[in-house]
Amino acid sequence: MLILTAILNKRKTKSAQYRFLFMHRQKLKRLLSLDRFPARSTYFQRYPQADRLLEPAIVLQGQRALEERVTTACSVAVDKSLLWARGTPWHGKRRCKGKVPPELQGVDRQADWGFSPYHKWVYGYSYEVVTTADSGTINLPLVASGGLASASEHTSCPAKIEHLPSRTSFVLADSGYDSNALGDRVERDDKGRSTGRRFVCPPNRRNVRGRPSGTSHMSRSQRLEQQRRWARIDFYQSPRGHRLYARRSQSVEPLHERLKSLFELNPRVWHRGLANNRTQLLATVFCYQLLLRYNHLCGRRNAQVQWIIECL
Repeated sequence: MLILTAILNKRKTKSAQYRFLFMHRQKLKRLLSLDRFPARSTYFQRYPQADRLLEPAIVLQGQRALEERVTTACSVAVDKSLLWARGTPWHGKRRCKGKVPPELQGVDRQADWGFSPYHKWVYGYSYEVVTTADSGTINLPLVASGGLASASEHTSCPAKIEHLPSRTSFVLADSGYDSNALGDRVERDDKGRSTGRRFVCPPNRRNVRGRPSGTSHMSRSQRLEQQRRWARIDFYQSPRGHRLYARRSQSVEPLHERLKSLFELNPRVWHRGLANNRTQLLATVFCYQLLLRYNHLCGRRNAQVQWIIECL
């Protein structure tokens, strides 16, 4: 709770966060029923470990928000966003050798390079979020994770699929997520049975070699896998598939901009080090969920939550 309080008040370093909290320690002790206020060393030690609590907390709060009818989740969108590290970028060849030139000051040694069509090359960190994407509703994050800018979507996304609401019918993703394994993870359960969901994703040009004309050289499982893949491509290319996919640009992409604007994350993260930034990024998503729930409780059926932050 102390970490969330400091982040909502936009204290961008751990030292500034602790100073702010210490100034209000009497009030915080009373509100949080604390016998004693944590020492500075305790706060610094626990801050980079809080992500282990925040990641499942985001899932639970997303479920609670759906129960409160803050929004609906018939369709969800998943996307990763990149953020620059603090300090000077550490370029590839020098980084591989583990050498920091004397002219580079304040290099974050734990950051890494990542590429996206929108951000291009970025030396820093990333976060991935699954958000609701129904037309005309509030876009609320349901699952999130933080990592390096080089983190692969094919590695980070599958674990989020098991946390999707049972009512979800469509999962929207860009071509960076295109893979048979992820498509099958969305559309089939552990026993190979259909889940009733559809994975709506444009095919990545690197993964498309043309529709196979002959399948005699394939095993039965390979033929079925190819059939499912081309069924997904055909659905995406249909008018309904294009209408559904258009929701992605109206949901998860504006969500990235809103998060970065509200918590002053554009273009850099707040800290150095993976653990510190993972905590801060996940806490940002959790705080945004909390703001949307409070906004809904106040009778406002929109995502305009800046007024709440300004009142803190």
